[in-house]
Amino acid sequence: MRSEREISTSAVTRRGFLKRVGATAGTAALASAVSLPFVSTALAQVKTLKILQWSHFVPQYDKWFDGFAAEWGKKNGVTVTVDHIPHLELPARAAAEVSAGAGHDIFAFNGSGGPHLYEKHVADLGSLVSEVEKKHGKVHQIGRQIAYNEDTKVWSALPAYYISFPGLYRKDLWDEIGMKPDTWEDIHVGGAKLKAKGAPIGIALGHSVDPNLSYRSMLWSYGASECDQTGKRVTINSKETLEVVKLVRAIYKDAMEPEVLSWDDASNNRYLASGRGSWIHNPISAYRSIQKATPELADKIYVWKTPAGPIRRLACGAPNSYVVWRFARNKDTAIEFLRYWTDNWVAAFEASTGYNHPLFENLVPKPMPILSNDPTSHPADKLQVLETADEWHATYGYPGPAGPASDEVADNFIVVDMMAKAATDKATPEEAVAWAQKEIELIYKKWSAA
Repeated sequence: MRSEREISTSAVTRRGFLKRVGATAGTAALASAVSLPFVSTALAQVKTLKILQWSHFVPQYDKWFDGFAAEWGKKNGVTVTVDHIPHLELPARAAAEVSAGAGHDIFAFNGSGGPHLYEKHVADLGSLVSEVEKKHGKVHQIGRQIAYNEDTKVWSALPAYYISFPGLYRKDLWDEIGMKPDTWEDIHVGGAKLKAKGAPIGIALGHSVDPNLSYRSMLWSYGASECDQTGKRVTINSKETLEVVKLVRAIYKDAMEPEVLSWDDASNNRYLASGRGSWIHNPISAYRSIQKATPELADKIYVWKTPAGPIRRLACGAPNSYVVWRFARNKDTAIEFLRYWTDNWVAAFEASTGYNHPLFENLVPKPMPILSNDPTSHPADKLQVLETADEWHATYGYPGPAGPASDEVADNFIVVDMMAKAATDKATPEEAVAWAQKEIELIYKKWSAA
């Protein structure tokens, strides 16, 4: 992670921006004189736009975004500041800004605990989403989970992108044991064989974003979930969940090492980069870092879909979204910027080196650049499987709609702690599942009464 930084662009010219919205009160008068519709001068009068987002795991994307924002500000006479903070600090920062009723105009959420929790404090972006859909196709289901409230019919955020969770594996090591990590049972059996050879697999079991995603992926693949499709009834206490908890316990003991209990979101990246790890469940940022540092190791690392279970193949993707606070000083400017950012999404996708996945069906037409033919990968089509990621991803709340309850369950790491309790013998699998049911029920009851 990098420390917080800021870019700022000085106001230079408003010509491009004012062409759209009118420059002065005189513009409105002129429109009236010639019987034209009134054009708001609100955007012309603002001079600043403040954006906060996480420090991206692909630094190249932050560099692109900062330059993109600066150039947009320069063209439109707006001083833009972009602040970056570590992703795990976003929830506390959001709470602080809401409490103060002041802060940034645009706030980017990464992971859980975002738009649903703060719906009362954000602008409804339904008109912007409708406009984007007309230009770039329908929003994917995962985008609706991220940003839409099925009950209130409010778009509390603009679906920005999701981060896919495939498996990254050492093909040379898996070839030695004659296996491919295609199912969760493969991860157990193959992982145990590779641990015996000194190359364990690694899935974090601590309080960070990655395990929240990985263990939900496992649950869904076995037909288990924390709630039903209505998003109202808690269903974690099931025979399917118990099967997964027992499997995680076995994987931890047979195919991993105790260090995973203290891993953060960068630990499995470092583990694969060490040359010792044989498989991790992670976005391609780990692969990108290894490409730069150790190209010969990167050539041995392949990417495949999230492992399948007996019911389905489904991963939990990390959701990313943009909200515009109701207390933002420059809401119209913020929406104008997000509209422009979306219209330039192919460039954003390329800048992320294929890490950010689109949430509108035609934003990045197939074959996708980078993923379909990456000149830095050997072979060049190594990442092509990620073009199908929208087919095997959902996010928090599945199979129901996401909401504040599902976000809070994730923020409290209840699913992860359920797995860890059983894996470390602090509870039997049955006790761990019963504990999780009670904890999750408390959260869902609280929000149903809110």
